[in-house]
Amino acid sequence: MIDHHGSMARIDLDSDLLRCFVAVAETRGFTAAGTLIGLTQSGISVRIRNLEERLGRRLLDRTSRSVTLTEAGELFLGYARRMIDLNDEAVGRIRGTSAEGRLRLGIADYAIPRLMPNALGRFARLQPGVKMELRTGLSADLRPAFDRGELDVAIVARGQIFDGGELLYRDQMIWVAAPDFALRLDRALPVATLPSFCSIRRASLTALDRAGIGWEIVYESTSTAGMLAAVQSGLGIAAIESTCLERSMRQLGEQDGLPSLPQSEIALHVREEHLTPGCEAFIAFITEELGTP
Repeated sequence: MIDHHGSMARIDLDSDLLRCFVAVAETRGFTAAGTLIGLTQSGISVRIRNLEERLGRRLLDRTSRSVTLTEAGELFLGYARRMIDLNDEAVGRIRGTSAEGRLRLGIADYAIPRLMPNALGRFARLQPGVKMELRTGLSADLRPAFDRGELDVAIVARGQIFDGGELLYRDQMIWVAAPDFALRLDRALPVATLPSFCSIRRASLTALDRAGIGWEIVYESTSTAGMLAAVQSGLGIAAIESTCLERSMRQLGEQDGLPSLPQSEIALHVREEHLTPGCEAFIAFITEELGTP
C-alpha cells in the first residue's frame, strides 16, 4: 500500500489481533483459541479476518476439521509472539511488576507440549529475575515431591493422584497409532498405556469396554515419551492428549470403529504457604495465559 508521498503506508497491528492469531496457531482451532482467551468462535474469526485484511495475506488455511498455518502464517507467527512479548515486557517494567525469587515447578510430561517452549519461554523472558527449577514426570512422580514441599506449583491432570486444583485448560483425548498400523477389531486390540493410576488409561479402557471392543495391554510405560515410542514402533495404539500428537503418528477415531474419548482437565495446584514473589508472578501469568474464562 503506497501513500500520496510515494512511501509505504503504515499499518498498525493491535495486540489483541496478534494474541488471537497466536492462540489459534498454538491450539490449531478457533473454538479452542476462544476458550483460551475468553472469546467466542465468531469473535476469533472476526479478528483473524481483520488481521489478514490488514496484512493483505492469508495466514491460516481453514477446513471443517483443522486449521493450519500458511507459509505467510508460519513466517508471521514468530513476529507476532515477539511483538506480544515486547508489549507485555514494557508494561511490566513501567508498572513495576517484575518479580524475583525462586519458582519450583512440577509439570506432568503430557502437559509439556502445551507449555513448552511457548508459555514457559515467554514467562522467562517477561520475568528474568525469577529462577525456575523445573521437574517433570507423571502425576505419581510429582505428588510425593509436592507433598514434601519440594514443589511450589504443580500442573497436572485431575484424577486420583491430584484432585481439584484450579482448572487451566481442557485437552481432548484421542487415539493414535503408527501410520502403517493395521487396526483390526475382530481380535484383542493391542494397547500401549501408562500405569494403572493414570486417568487417561482408565478412561480409554472403559470406553473400549463400553463399545464391546476387546483389548490387551502389550506395553506399559512410566512416561508419555516411552508410550509414544511404543506406538511409533507399531506395537499398538494408545490414548493421548491431543497436544501430544506428533506428525509421525496417525490419529484414529470413530470413523475407524473406535469409541470417542472424553476431555482431560489440566489443573494448577499451589502450596499456599510462603509463596515467593516469583511463584506469585508465575501463578498470575499462567492463569491469564491458559486459564479458562
